Amino acid sequence: MTESPERRRLETRRAYAGRLINVDLDTVQAPDGSTWTLEMVRHPGAAAVVPLLSDPASADPQVLLIRQYRYAAGGPIWEVPAGVLEPGESPEECARRELREETGARAGRVEYLTTIYTTPGFTDERIHLFLATGITAGEPKPMSDEFIVVEAKPVSRVLEMIRDREIVDGKSIVALLYLAGFRLGL
Repeated sequence: MTESPERRRLETRRAYAGRLINVDLDTVQAPDGSTWTLEMVRHPGAAAVVPLLSDPASADPQVLLIRQYRYAAGGPIWEVPAGVLEPGESPEECARRELREETGARAGRVEYLTTIYTTPGFTDERIHLFLATGITAGEPKPMSDEFIVVEAKPVSRVLEMIRDREIVDGKSIVALLYLAGFRLGL
């Protein structure tokens, strides 16, 4: 049985409170009884969605990807649509909202795939991954700080892009490989 971090946290002090994240200094008790002070990035969580444009049973289904400018990455990178959970919003609602905002698409069906920790060494951020099917096109409505290009690609090409390091975003790699391995059986 795994102990929860709350049971080992002895003290916490907020070092920074921001719009998207908070940073806490947590004093924790380690499994050997020693104590450490850890910097923890607190994040509300997020959802990401793989929009499949064609029937999953087709030979090489089409995936809708976005190429988004990311300052931290030094320029634009390929991703699946994703975003931060709003207060009171379920992960599925967030996935549907981000799909609409970033691509203009609506999904007839959204299916849960898995949940990942992005970087558990210093943040509690979890991203819930989904598959969207029954897609209907629409007009994207990105936020003012989002610079996005939307492009459809066959799964075979997407897998090449992961292999060739053209797709470097962790959540997108996990979601796309999960789709290929567990839903499409590739």
